[in-house]
Amino acid sequence: MAYRVPFVDPRKHYQALKTEIDGAIIDCLTKGDLIYRQQLRDFEQSLAQFLGAKHAVGVNSGYHALLFALMGAGIGPGDEVITVAHTFVATVSAIVHCGATPVLVDVGPDYNMDPGKVEAAITPRTKALLPVHLNGRVCQMDRLMALAHKHNLVVVEDAAQALGARFDGRMAGSFGDAGCFSFYPFKALGGFGDGGALTTDDPEIARIATLLRFNGEDRETGEYHYHGQTALLDNVQAAVLSAKLPHLPEWIEHRRAVAAGYRQGLERIEELRLPHFDESRQFDSFQNYVIRTRRRDGLREHLRKEGVETLVHWPKPMWEHPGLKLLRRSLPETEAVCREALSLPMSAETTSEQVDYTTQKIREFFA
Repeated sequence: MAYRVPFVDPRKHYQALKTEIDGAIIDCLTKGDLIYRQQLRDFEQSLAQFLGAKHAVGVNSGYHALLFALMGAGIGPGDEVITVAHTFVATVSAIVHCGATPVLVDVGPDYNMDPGKVEAAITPRTKALLPVHLNGRVCQMDRLMALAHKHNLVVVEDAAQALGARFDGRMAGSFGDAGCFSFYPFKALGGFGDGGALTTDDPEIARIATLLRFNGEDRETGEYHYHGQTALLDNVQAAVLSAKLPHLPEWIEHRRAVAAGYRQGLERIEELRLPHFDESRQFDSFQNYVIRTRRRDGLREHLRKEGVETLVHWPKPMWEHPGLKLLRRSLPETEAVCREALSLPMSAETTSEQVDYTTQKIREFFA
């Protein structure tokens, strides 16, 4: 159906940047620059500079950024990696595919890894922490990094939903051994297909990831160092992302304004929990605007009928998918979030009028 308030509007997004995007694509095609050319190197340099990292490696998905970061940090068979269950499955799949075992811990009220639950999950086999900065909010990285230092653990940050978000003034993805990002089209910085990148200050992690993404081959010498994968960020996608990256700060400010509009329209509804948490140390980028209510499914159907598109991310805990073969867990906050969370329309194109309409329809439901 055609929604009066779409969750995102990729057509409108393209039209707003048509001249810049078309120019970037035409430049690639005119020069015949399709694979592993200067546009990719330029984007990697710009991304690293934006995040304050020494290295950025473009890959074809956020999943591959996670996988190569873990492999580059030496994580493999016999190791355990602590992460959360309230995340996209790729987070856990990356751990499994490098031969390690995922150990799932619960999240706190802000949907991010609860540092208070981590230390009890550490065993002699634990080799890494993989915190997920969800919905555009950075985890409590001071506490997590302290635990990592105490137990000599690698830290790989899943920052796929938090590009541009900050904690204590530092960017998501800049705390650990590596940060991992996704450029899926509906992200705050999205391509016109899938894409991703990892950032790191460790030259060895960067070197390994650079080789793994292109079949294990060193393109300078032709020597194969690993059984790698075909997982390079395409040149055209890199060019598009380079055209978009300068706009990201203004898009984040727009998202924060949209979030403020939702807050103003919804904060007096007792049955709703809104995603506004202490920002004395965090700067939230609002990749998603996630509300919680025990009447989630009824509210979602009401909004659908009124022309408002919403999303439910992960309606059941990850361990309840038999095909994933994960140990059954008892994580009460994760289970509650799966029952109650609903994402409202949020993008660089979401208008104040659409926010007003959405909040009006939500108020009508609860009235």
